[in-house]
Amino acid sequence: MVNVAKLAPEPYCGGPAGAEGEPPSLDSFPSLRTAVARSSRTFDVNHLPLDLQRVVADLTEKYDRKYALCVAFTIRTAVELHRGWHMTLLTSKIMQQLKDRFDLSLTWKLGVLRLEFRLDEGNYELHRKVPYDYDSEFQDKYTRIAEALMAGHIDVERALQYQVEVKRGDHTACSGRFFRAPPGRLVIYPFLANTCCVIFFGGDWRDFWVTTVCGIVTGLIEVACDSAGPMGGMVKDTVVGTATGIIGGLAYQHFGGELCLASIFLGTLYWFFYGTAFVIGLLEIIAGELETGVTRFIAVSVKTFVLCLGASFGMVITFQDANARWDGSFAHCGRINLQQQWWRVPLYLACSLAALMQYRFPVVDYWRGLTVQLAAYEAQYQVFRHFAKNHARDNMDSATANVAGAVASVITACLLSYVVDNGFRRPYYNRMMSDGTAESAFDRFAANLVTSFTRIFHVCGLGRATELKKLQLAAKLKDRVNDVLDPTTSTTEVVFEEGEESALVEAIVGAQDLSVWATLMPAVYQLVPGSMIAKLWFSIIYPPELAVVEGSYVLQNNVFSDLMVTATSLALGLILGFVVVRVGASFFYWLCFCGCGPPCSSPWAKLKVGNGNPVDVESDTTRPAMSAAWGDLRAHFLTTRIVTRALAGFSPNDDPRDDPRVLDKER
Repeated sequence: MVNVAKLAPEPYCGGPAGAEGEPPSLDSFPSLRTAVARSSRTFDVNHLPLDLQRVVADLTEKYDRKYALCVAFTIRTAVELHRGWHMTLLTSKIMQQLKDRFDLSLTWKLGVLRLEFRLDEGNYELHRKVPYDYDSEFQDKYTRIAEALMAGHIDVERALQYQVEVKRGDHTACSGRFFRAPPGRLVIYPFLANTCCVIFFGGDWRDFWVTTVCGIVTGLIEVACDSAGPMGGMVKDTVVGTATGIIGGLAYQHFGGELCLASIFLGTLYWFFYGTAFVIGLLEIIAGELETGVTRFIAVSVKTFVLCLGASFGMVITFQDANARWDGSFAHCGRINLQQQWWRVPLYLACSLAALMQYRFPVVDYWRGLTVQLAAYEAQYQVFRHFAKNHARDNMDSATANVAGAVASVITACLLSYVVDNGFRRPYYNRMMSDGTAESAFDRFAANLVTSFTRIFHVCGLGRATELKKLQLAAKLKDRVNDVLDPTTSTTEVVFEEGEESALVEAIVGAQDLSVWATLMPAVYQLVPGSMIAKLWFSIIYPPELAVVEGSYVLQNNVFSDLMVTATSLALGLILGFVVVRVGASFFYWLCFCGCGPPCSSPWAKLKVGNGNPVDVESDTTRPAMSAAWGDLRAHFLTTRIVTRALAGFSPNDDPRDDPRVLDKER
C-alpha cells in the first residue's frame, strides 16, 4: 500500500448524498478521477533539469508549490510538443490555454530550434534547443496530459510524474519501443526508401533493390553519427548523401547504365528531407509568424541542398562524366505505369506503413493512420488525373490535386477521431472508470468490442502491457468503491497498491480524445514536397542544356515554381480542410437539432410515458440532450477553431469561447 484517496460523500447537483433509508449511489461520490487527484503522492522535482529546479524552488517560496509545478509542466509540455511535431502555432495555443487556466506569469518565443521562456514578469529566463524528432505518439500523449490537467481529471503532481513515465517509455508498447530506437529502427530505413523509390519517383524493381541497399547503409550512418556527438551531427547529411551517391554510381555502372538515379537518390534521402517543414513554414508565414516561417523554410532548404551536394560528390567519385550519366539516367525513369498496376494501392499502403513507423505511430492505431493516408493519396491521385488533360501547360492540375488531398486528409482524420473516440473509446473508458452511468445496448457492444481487441493486441504483443492491467484494476476498484459506498462497512478510503495509481492515471489520460494532428501529420508528410526542393537543387548542380527547336526556345521545367505551387496549395488545403470540418459540423448540428424542430428524428423528441403512448417532450427532455450533444460536438471540433484562428493571425484571447474555464462550464 503506497497511497490512499478519501472518497467522502458530497452533494450531487445541490442535493443530499442519499435520501434517508436509501444507500448512496455512485453518482453522489467523487469519481475515481477525483480519487487520483486527491491522493497524497507527490512529484519528485529532481526529475526536472537543474535550471528548472531552481526556478521551481524560488516560485514555490514566492507563491506556492502548485503554481511552481504548473509553470514547470507548461515548459516541459512545450519542449516535448515542439520536439514531437514542430508546429509552433499549435504548441503556442496549448501553452496559452495552460497559462490562462492556471493564471501563470509566463511568456515565450518559439523558434525553429530554439525556445525562450520568460517567467515571473521577466525575473527568470530559460532557453532550450530542441532538434527535429517527429513523434506522433508523444504528440498525442503530451496533448492529452495537458487536456486532462486542464479538465481537472488529474492534478499537476500526477501530470508531471506521468510525463516522466512517458519519456522513460513506461507507457509505450513493446512494438513501439522496437521501432523507437536502434536496432529496431534500422528496419524502417530500407522499407521507406525502396517503396518511395517506386511509388513516388518512377523507379522500377531494379532501382527498388539498389535503394534497399542504400537505405540500410544510410541508416547505419545516421546511427553512427548520432552516437558521435555534435560533430557527428554536423557531418551526417554530407556523409549520408555521399554514401548514397557512391552506391548509386557503382550500381549504375554494374547494371550498364539501366538505372534511374533520381529515383534511387530521392527515395533514399526521403527520410532526411523533413518535407513537412516546407508546409509548416508556409502556414507560419500565412499566420503572420514571418521570422519563424522564413527561417524554417531556409533551414530545411539548406539541409536538403547539403544532402543533394553529398550525393553529387558520390557520383563524381564513382565516374568522371557525372553530368552526362545523370541526364542519361532519366531515360530509364517511369518505365512502370502505376495506373495499370493492381499493386499500386498496396504498395502505397506499404510506403505509408513505413512512414507511420518513422513517425513512431502506435501500432494498434496503424489502421487509423493508413485510412487517412489512403484517403489523401487517392483524392490527390484521382483529381490530378482528372485535371491533367486540360492543364498540360500550367500547374493548376497539381495545385487542385494537392488541395483535394489535404482537404481529404483533414476531413478523414476529424471524422475518424469523432466516430472512434465518441462511439467506441468513450464507452470503454466509462466502464473502466466506473462512473456509474447506465450503459445502452450500443455502449455495451462498443465497450466489449474494444475490450476484445485490447486482449487480442495484448496476446499478439502489439499493445501496451498496462492495458490488460487496467482492465483488471477496473474490477478491483469497483469492489473497493462499493466497500466505501456500503454503509455497513467502516471503509472511507480507496487504497492504491504499488503501480495501480500509475495505471489509473494512464486510463484517465487515455480517456481523452486522440489528437487529430497526431493522426494527420504522417499523411501530410507524404503529401509535402520534400523531393521537389531536392529536384531543384539537382537541377542547379547539373543544369540541363537549353534546347532550341526551329529558332525558338523550348520551355524548361521550373522546379522552384513547382515547389511553391505544391507547398502553398498543401498549406491552403489544410486550412480549407479545417474550415470545411467546422462548417460541416455546424450545419450538421443545425440540421439535426434546429432545422427540423422537435419532431425530427432526434431520439429525445418523444418519450413513452404512462401507458406507453408517445408524448411530445420539448423543454425538459430535448434541450438537455441537445445541449450535451452540442457540447461534445463543439469540444471535439475545438481544434478546428484553434487552427483556423491561429492561422488567420488571431490571438487565443480574442475568442473568449476558447477559455478552458468556459469550456468546462459548457461541458
